[in-house]
Amino acid sequence: MSLVRSQTERGVATLTLDSPSNRNALSTGLIEELLAALAAAEADDAVRVIVLSHTGPVFCSGADLKETAEAFGKGRPPINRLGEVLAAVWESGKPVVARVGGPARAGGLGLIAAADLAVCTLDATFAFTEVRIGVIPAVISATVLPRLSPRAAAELFLTGETFGGARAAEVGLVTAAVDASSLDATVDAYVAALVRGAPGALAGTKRLLRRRKADTFRDDVAELTELSVGYFGSAEGVEGIVAFREKRPPNWIPDGA
Repeated sequence: MSLVRSQTERGVATLTLDSPSNRNALSTGLIEELLAALAAAEADDAVRVIVLSHTGPVFCSGADLKETAEAFGKGRPPINRLGEVLAAVWESGKPVVARVGGPARAGGLGLIAAADLAVCTLDATFAFTEVRIGVIPAVISATVLPRLSPRAAAELFLTGETFGGARAAEVGLVTAAVDASSLDATVDAYVAALVRGAPGALAGTKRLLRRRKADTFRDDVAELTELSVGYFGSAEGVEGIVAFREKRPPNWIPDGA
């Protein structure tokens, strides 16, 4: 049975974690299937946005601890490949939206933080429980720490306490927390906005959001000016401006979007 289901429609690839029997834990099998699905979506020019979703009441419970316990001394535990998944999401040239309709823990939080946008339900719960089982949230800190304020990170990482959707939005772990009845509509609204962006411009904007500034303000502005001029002169930039002046949709918007 597949642990990750993939469906593409109108420029949107929805990748669904489908291992509810173990709360969508990040087993080696699920990680491998998710990496393959992400790579396929990345390579498909028809895909403009990637949505990470799930079946069952839990978004993702983190690393598969049963497999982890059995693997030590015998093979590679799943945690060894968690970084590959986070990197695939974080570095994707396409916007990634996490649809979180239930609890997430540990590695699941790293996955949510790696996504560009994340929407959860108000009754979803979260916790960085690593310290309570004698480990640390090392790998996931690569994606989580850029999202959280230092004070919030210290509190949540050190205490391991559970918090809800509203707090997750407050500290920046998710973009928005909504009633369960509004989850799909909110995700759909973000997706509808994202598919209107030019693919190259979206990828470039993602890089812009994560770029390191030059040493001085003038050097930084010079680099950004060169970058801006390049996009204005690109095929997408020319098409976008012409489409705006002709009051028509640009040619990159998928049919039916």
